[in-house]
Amino acid sequence: MNPDSVADAPSPSSPARSLTPREMRRAIVTSVLGNGFEWFDFMAYAYFAKVIGQVFFPGGNSIASLSLALATFALGFVVRPFGGVLLGIYADRAGRARAFSLLMLMMATGTLLLGLAPGYATIGIAAPLLVLLARLIQGLAIGGQFSMSAVIVVESAPPGKKMFYGSFNMSAQALATLLSAGLSYLLTDHLSTAALTSWGWRVPFLIGTLVGPLGFYIRHRVSESPEFDALRKLPREKTVGLGAARNFIDKQGDAALCAIGVMVIGTASSYLWNAYMPVYVERQLHLPMKWALFGTFVASSLNFVLFPFAGKLVDRIGAYRLFYPVVITWAVCTLPLFWFIVSAPSAGRLLTAQIVAALFQVAIAAGHPGMLATLFPAHARTTGVALSYNLAVTLFGGMAPLTVTLLTQQTGSRFVPAFYVIAAALISLALVRFTRTGQAALAADRARRAERVKTTSLTAFPAD
Repeated sequence: MNPDSVADAPSPSSPARSLTPREMRRAIVTSVLGNGFEWFDFMAYAYFAKVIGQVFFPGGNSIASLSLALATFALGFVVRPFGGVLLGIYADRAGRARAFSLLMLMMATGTLLLGLAPGYATIGIAAPLLVLLARLIQGLAIGGQFSMSAVIVVESAPPGKKMFYGSFNMSAQALATLLSAGLSYLLTDHLSTAALTSWGWRVPFLIGTLVGPLGFYIRHRVSESPEFDALRKLPREKTVGLGAARNFIDKQGDAALCAIGVMVIGTASSYLWNAYMPVYVERQLHLPMKWALFGTFVASSLNFVLFPFAGKLVDRIGAYRLFYPVVITWAVCTLPLFWFIVSAPSAGRLLTAQIVAALFQVAIAAGHPGMLATLFPAHARTTGVALSYNLAVTLFGGMAPLTVTLLTQQTGSRFVPAFYVIAAALISLALVRFTRTGQAALAADRARRAERVKTTSLTAFPAD
């Protein structure tokens, strides 16, 4: 772990100012709201992938149409690392709030374009090209979203509560999934197929453009963190291009690998159980898609409520002390959970499995914002979090629906999602366990826990 991480950072030569309670609340609330709006926009595409495929990618059969729509969904993730790094560099130099405002305006632009784009029947080949452009803009913007929101919240949080405050970012993502799945369920359940294909699927995207005005508010009303203000007064390295990349890999490469390991299992589970589940339920279990959307709504409601409690627990016990047992248990339970669904598909079994998966997701992901932000020093924090987070999400999250769909077609097995999660868990465990940063983080957690126990014992049983 970097010695000057946010958890243990030494004081700069000139003491940093403290945020007022009002400034702290404003930074945290606006960051969490921005996070939620952006994920609302991004997840809506996954829920309406089938309809979008019919409108923009008509083909000879429904599988080809859906595959093209999912490939476009995955394309938004391919560009995420580029957007994350570029916006992260900008945030580490110009300011977190300024960069966060920019990416929200970008997201609003891409979402509005997607919501208003005419279909293939109206403008031909230009229609899928507009969708591709919209997803590219969304992908570039969302690439910097998690890192900037996490860094703003964690840097603004008081000592000893970094994981708790960071967990509100995860609650925001759960709320976004909840609202997106809930709205998608209502539209699917109450509109005819013709109305849903004609205009209904556009409603979530038009609502999502509200992220734009919030971006303007953040740009003009949210203060930079004291840590960044202090950093701006220090001399900065002038390396650019390949020199800057080599410098980052040399100094932060091990931390980035650890951060990728932290994220892999969480993002793989999230995208399979939230984004891919409606497709899986309809095509593999032959159940109505609205049942999966209802289950996602219920599971996301639980996540929204439970993430802060899990964040408090992570602060108390230690993120890395919890990481290993939770990930191992989830890997062991995944295959039986899918067998439970597949052996007798029903609405009740599906909902039960989604709730169990949601509880594991809370335990795994509550500490993600704080864990990633504390792995990197302030001068490279947003870049480091953006790069590692987006590589993990691109390779193991955004590509998951397409990868699992293709593997299921090739093998004919309905258990492919379970094996995917198990593989992701093994990769996560290996990257965190065998990096120097991961080993140091676990040792630091154990030391803090031992110190807390010692202090509690001395308080309870003072020496004579």
